[in-house]
Amino acid sequence: MKLSSYLAALVLGALPLAAQAQKTAPAAPVTLAQAEPQIRKALAARLPNMPKIEEVRATPIAGLYELRLGASDIFYTDAKGDYLFQGEMLDTKTRRNLTQSRLDQLTAVDFKTLPIKDAIVLKYGNGSRKLAVFEDPNCSYCHHFEAALAKVKDVTVYVFLYPILGAKSSAMSKDIWCAKDKAKVWQDWMLRKVAPPAAPAQCDASALARNVEFGRKNRINGTPALLFTNGKRIPGAADTATLENCWPKTNKPATGTGTASASTRASRSARASANSVSQHALLLIVLLFFDCFFLIDFFKYCHAACF
Repeated sequence: MKLSSYLAALVLGALPLAAQAQKTAPAAPVTLAQAEPQIRKALAARLPNMPKIEEVRATPIAGLYELRLGASDIFYTDAKGDYLFQGEMLDTKTRRNLTQSRLDQLTAVDFKTLPIKDAIVLKYGNGSRKLAVFEDPNCSYCHHFEAALAKVKDVTVYVFLYPILGAKSSAMSKDIWCAKDKAKVWQDWMLRKVAPPAAPAQCDASALARNVEFGRKNRINGTPALLFTNGKRIPGAADTATLENCWPKTNKPATGTGTASASTRASRSARASANSVSQHALLLIVLLFFDCFFLIDFFKYCHAACF
């Protein structure tokens, strides 16, 4: 076969393969800016009763997008809005629940915004650590939590009465809130089952309604609900060990490890500077030493050449 015929056969044979490759070539990845309008349009047309989409975000999975409805309802969809599902996304490499992490971010409460004036204040030890908790006096899990909390040292607890279990809870919360010593009456009931005295008729218990409003606004849907100063939230009762792990650790460096103090860093810097000076001085002495030998050899050479 001639070379030209052979090349022509190769080209003709490659054409179908090229066409097939072009058909099966992966499409260019869709960006969030491209996908978001299509997602909103498709879901609005197909699910007209669906709540408003507040936010569309990309996820670690190519082609999968997160939808936020309302304050913190999370759904997932594809780039065309053809499929919609709700569930949890897990990162198997890190064993991290990405959906829960996102929910924690969305529902985090800035501790500084808490209406402390509407809380019962309990102090254990020096009270250096802080915790806020929303509790219903008739919640059995809250009773278990209070027993665990009593074993924790050095914490100030802000208890927000949160009567969501019915009329009896509302009445008992009012009795506790209107007591002269709120903290004692609360602990007597939660730890020792000593019922609070009846509230006087003229008592202002409007704080309870404000607590319920605050809780609903921040999606506190059950009791107890624990809020920490670092934004962490725990829904449900926690034991003593769990509580201890939720507070930021102190910055005391361990022996031989951790972050050095300012005085330690200054001392290290001074030693490093001294070592550097010593090294330079030693180098200078060595150079002078060799220079002396060079001069001696030079004079010997001159003496031999001249005399």
